[in-house]
Amino acid sequence: MEKERQVLVVFPHPDDEAFGVSGTIASHVNMGTPVTYACLTLGEMGRNMGNPPFANRETLPSIRKYELKESARVLGIQDLRMLGYRDKTVEFEDQEKLAKQISDMIAELNPSLIITFYPGYSVHPDHDATGAAVVKAVEQLPVGQRPKLHCVAFSNNCVEELGEADIVHDVSAVADQKIDSIKAHQSQTQLMIEGMAEGLKQQDPEVLARINFERFWTYQF
Repeated sequence: MEKERQVLVVFPHPDDEAFGVSGTIASHVNMGTPVTYACLTLGEMGRNMGNPPFANRETLPSIRKYELKESARVLGIQDLRMLGYRDKTVEFEDQEKLAKQISDMIAELNPSLIITFYPGYSVHPDHDATGAAVVKAVEQLPVGQRPKLHCVAFSNNCVEELGEADIVHDVSAVADQKIDSIKAHQSQTQLMIEGMAEGLKQQDPEVLARINFERFWTYQF
């Protein structure tokens, strides 16, 4: 993995960082690269409340805020920014305003790499809208001044239409940090963690691949 000057991660929900990119984040932090994570919402409309339930609709935002901070601590992220948008409404926000907010962070941080969702290939409307706003912010820069843009894609048609991932990171060296990041989002991941633990115990190839490798597509402007 190439050492970066500064990494900016932009996702809409707490736990978006945990599943697909936490190994990459931890690897950059361990190399001494500053990582800023801008999380748009607190995931307050999430359907999971723990198993057995320990949250309700009123308490879930504060619980997920705590879980997000814990995940950031596990990964070594020292610059966590919660932007205050409402869960499941990012697609209805003023996209110019959101892109401007991201542009301002790019100007402030001067990242050499931005990580977000690939718009149109990341299933959830919040994911797609967030990725689109990041793309808009980056494409406003002169071509020679644009940071690299690595996107997460996992829709059923992503490989068919985008091709195989451009970048595959082996994050097995930080697999424990990745698992701890996922565990930090307890309200959302308890059942998943149980299945993951069993898969790791059985050395299930699919589970091992999910933990040890992270895939990215470079955005084609």
